[in-house]
Amino acid sequence: MKIHTSSFEDIPPAPHPHVMDEDERLRIVESFDPDALEDDPELKSIVEFAARLCDVPVAQVTLVEELRQRFLAGEGLDIRETPRNVSFCAHAMLTPEMLEVRDATLDPRFSDNALVTGPTAVRFYAGQRLVSEEGAPLGALCVIDAVPRPDGLSDFQKHGLAVLGQAVMRRLNARRSNIRAHREIQQREDRLAAILEGLPQIAWSADGKGNFDYFNSRWAKQIGAAPPNNTEDWKEYIHPDDRGFALDNWLDTPKKSEAFEHEFRMKFADGSYRWVLNQALPMTEQDGTAHWFGTVTDIDEMHQLLEQRNMLTRELSHRIKNIFAVMIGLATLKVRKTPEHEPFANELIAVLRALNRAHEFVQPGSSGIMQDKLQGLLAALFAPYTNDSDNPRVRVSGDDANISQQVATPLALVFHELATNSAKYGALSVDEGHVNLVIEDCGDTLALTWVEHGGPPAIGGGEDGFGSRLVEMSVKSQLGGTWERRFTERGLVVDLTIAKSSISR
Repeated sequence: MKIHTSSFEDIPPAPHPHVMDEDERLRIVESFDPDALEDDPELKSIVEFAARLCDVPVAQVTLVEELRQRFLAGEGLDIRETPRNVSFCAHAMLTPEMLEVRDATLDPRFSDNALVTGPTAVRFYAGQRLVSEEGAPLGALCVIDAVPRPDGLSDFQKHGLAVLGQAVMRRLNARRSNIRAHREIQQREDRLAAILEGLPQIAWSADGKGNFDYFNSRWAKQIGAAPPNNTEDWKEYIHPDDRGFALDNWLDTPKKSEAFEHEFRMKFADGSYRWVLNQALPMTEQDGTAHWFGTVTDIDEMHQLLEQRNMLTRELSHRIKNIFAVMIGLATLKVRKTPEHEPFANELIAVLRALNRAHEFVQPGSSGIMQDKLQGLLAALFAPYTNDSDNPRVRVSGDDANISQQVATPLALVFHELATNSAKYGALSVDEGHVNLVIEDCGDTLALTWVEHGGPPAIGGGEDGFGSRLVEMSVKSQLGGTWERRFTERGLVVDLTIAKSSISR
């Protein structure tokens, strides 16, 4: 078996030192945080091994700063620095190859150096340059002896010193990478803290058991007290009437690991209770536990505006109902004086009553009939035709759908017109007739089929009257749908298609 023995040439060369601005070089030296690297255990092990490898009493890792040469880790010297102007390493870090001074007293560069002529009595020096990734010369890994070495280091020792120099740079680079990572983390934390402190809401975080570990300064500004430690401490700031429900909701939320949102009244620094919105989201930690992050938003002004709006809405609803009553009363009085207008007046009164029912249906707090479902609205509209609950004249079946207040009027107009037309000419004009209205949910649309039974044959082909044009306008423009009439021997069939988005918005 052949054993490969590496040679000095197998070691990748260190980056060649670049000629660069000294301020830039010093900035790069400082980026390694030399203060934190003094007596670094890993560097200490490297220099100890270097001293044994080269059989010298002194080995050092140095960084050359602006005015001094600093010894980060060393063996055999009690001093921690020397002036830069006597530094051997300041020469070594700029030398393309390893700097080796076999007898400093005979080298014109160092023969009158204070480290040679003084008590330190340096005679032999070998330095492996340390160069950053940017090409900035930093210092050297050096070995020193007090006696000359005419033969210098062996190839094996030079090889070893080069390997150890690379180990030093790996340690320095790891330290700098760690500094950068910590700095980036700190910058992100500082940025997040600035964002949280700048929020107009109270921001908080808590563990899965409801123990709080963070509140931004908004708590102290708005509540005027020290932040609570847990849910029990928070309870005293919640209005007594809201306390039970608010806390029950919060205590139940961590078990489900779901987003939390609840409105309640909270006591502020001035002693008043204000409506707030408390929202929180769970985040899963590395150990699988949940941690909660939330905000408390002051919504008292918005809450008061909503209360005012609801009060105005109720007042407006009351006035509109009075208007309907006055209009119906005026029409009734008018027809008594002009009997020849009775058919038109009766039709107008029927329309007004249908619209009044639709209006009552969608107003909050109106006679207890507020609904948000299509079938509920239709039941209210067709109430005049369902005197016999066992055999109603208009029978609604099929699917249901959510509806908004805005669509009650067009829906009321459409089905009032269909019912009125049927009462005049169709199935509802005879005692045995009835209508089936079937609702089918088709995904994005609703299909409503109006089928008349037991009445006279439906006759079409004539010019559309006002009622037909009213239905056309309501279905297409306001309900986002289409309609089609089929005149059959058995009675009228109307197919309506309505966009679900148009009636639920």
